Amino acid sequence: MRTGYFYSLIFAFLTSASIAAIAAPVAPAETPNAPLVMDAAAPSQSAKVDLNAADAAALQKELAGVGEAKAKAIVTYRETNGPFSSVDELLEVKGIGKAILDRNRDKLEVN
Repeated sequence: MRTGYFYSLIFAFLTSASIAAIAAPVAPAETPNAPLVMDAAAPSQSAKVDLNAADAAALQKELAGVGEAKAKAIVTYRETNGPFSSVDELLEVKGIGKAILDRNRDKLEVN
């Protein structure tokens, strides 16, 4: 008798839980309307970097593959040898190779 009573309680509990789950209102999934976030490290597409005027921080920020050490090397080269006469002269800077120059050529200018 006890097991029959126990099974009746279990059945009633599961049935009520099932009905509650089915009858619960379904909230539509909300899609967030947050604006797309741009990568903070992405270089600006419109402005070019002047090799003769940019400081080390600007060079590091705007040029791909140029970290703090290479940016300082560019500034040191400019201070030692005078202003750059062409973008290709950047190859003379220690640590700057053809791959880095080609990757950044469209972002560079010499004024």
